Amino acid sequence: MLKKEFMEVNMNNKENGSQTALTAAVKFIPLVILALLVIVFEFDLLIAAPIATASAIIVAMLTNRFKFKDTFEIGIKSASSITIVFFILMFAYGVAECFMATGVGASVINIALSMGVSGKTVAVAGFLVTCVLSVATGTSWGTFAACAPIFLWLNYIVDGNIILTVCSIAGGACFGDNIGLISDTTVLSSGLQDVEIIHRVKHQGVWSIGCLVISAIIILLLGMGLSDIVGDPRQAIDSIPPEAYTALAEERPSAILLLEQVKSGVPIYMIIPLFVVVGMAFAGIQTMICLGAGMVSALIFGMIAGTTTITQWLEDMLLVGFGDAGSWSIVMMMWVSAFGGIMNSMNAFEPLARLIVRISGNVRQLMGWCGILCLAGNVALADETAEIATISPIIRNITEENVEGSPEAMYKLRLRLATFADALGVYGSQLIPWHCFIVFYTAIANAVFPIYKFVPTDMIRMNVMSIIAVISILVLTFTGLDKYIPLFKLPSEPEVKLNKKQKKQVQSN
Repeated sequence: MLKKEFMEVNMNNKENGSQTALTAAVKFIPLVILALLVIVFEFDLLIAAPIATASAIIVAMLTNRFKFKDTFEIGIKSASSITIVFFILMFAYGVAECFMATGVGASVINIALSMGVSGKTVAVAGFLVTCVLSVATGTSWGTFAACAPIFLWLNYIVDGNIILTVCSIAGGACFGDNIGLISDTTVLSSGLQDVEIIHRVKHQGVWSIGCLVISAIIILLLGMGLSDIVGDPRQAIDSIPPEAYTALAEERPSAILLLEQVKSGVPIYMIIPLFVVVGMAFAGIQTMICLGAGMVSALIFGMIAGTTTITQWLEDMLLVGFGDAGSWSIVMMMWVSAFGGIMNSMNAFEPLARLIVRISGNVRQLMGWCGILCLAGNVALADETAEIATISPIIRNITEENVEGSPEAMYKLRLRLATFADALGVYGSQLIPWHCFIVFYTAIANAVFPIYKFVPTDMIRMNVMSIIAVISILVLTFTGLDKYIPLFKLPSEPEVKLNKKQKKQVQSN
């Protein structure tokens, strides 16, 4: 593995003692460059990551006297180490696009809206629909883009609370992005910690459902004083102005098709492909097979319903789904992974690691501070994928170097680390005004609902799901209360324990 290949480099660094303050500061320059490019100058990550990687190569050559060839190869090997993630990701994108295009997503929305939505319930209905739809499609961005036009205009018709509704669909859209089997962040975070996706999902499943239930109750209570007027979803869709359709088509073309399917209606059995994927996954079937079954079942039922053809299905899967994965996400992940590999090879994050070990009295505290580091990385990078790709290797190294335990116990710790990187990346993004998530959501909301001028902080003010998820996972980890949540419990001491020799070395330095 990549870690072994860098071991000699890291050992040499440790033999030379702790880094000087100046050297440590210089090694952080590439991370500062990445953050500035993304947050201040608003560069696309696909541009910012190569620039940051180039700066990391230069810094590694100056501080550690690495040769250019060796440093470059480190970046390549780091990117290649997650190749399997790329293949799973392409299939996940394919499934997501098939589900959006064939009517699976529309069936989820129609089933929920058929129960009737009033001013009191429009926010909680939007929340629950986006939770389910994001699981089905694996994308928070796509889910928000598809649901915002429906629920924001429906909210207007039934006289609901616009801020509560937009925050609810934003928080709900993140649910499936964090726990969905076909989510890119689920795939990436699990792959970097070398854990099975389904194991990760089972580990956090009860906690995630608990956050969902509590959030739904709070959102429902917040809406109790609002109107009893019941709205028609088709009327809401008809209210969308043409310019909003144009803007939405530019950002998410499949959302337009989904809106048309919601308006015209799709057979209720179009929800079956979603159950196929989820059911096979929880039965322990390999992820690629689950995703393939999802695409095939979407084709079969879509042909029966008349929502797709084999030609259209192939186009949705290969040209749109696989194309989207390859054109941006995978390439970006390769650059970010290369960046992280080079930063780790020169021990750039040693000061952070030493600080975490120094302030941790036990394994549980160490894990909690790893969670805080994930959240801090998200704040600094303003992109959940960059946070996952950059911070995940760091917290894995911190844990493996400073914790002793059986292979089974260490695997459980990696499950929590994968959950940290993903949950505090996805949900944490909802609480950071300059985050790319918030910027996208604000732009979509303003485009599809021009009556109200949304600002980034509007997406945060009443985002109940994200607030509960972020606070609860950190509190449960630090306090040990996670032991009361099935499958979520961390191994306790002495099953796992801090490496006393390593800790003494850190304290002495």
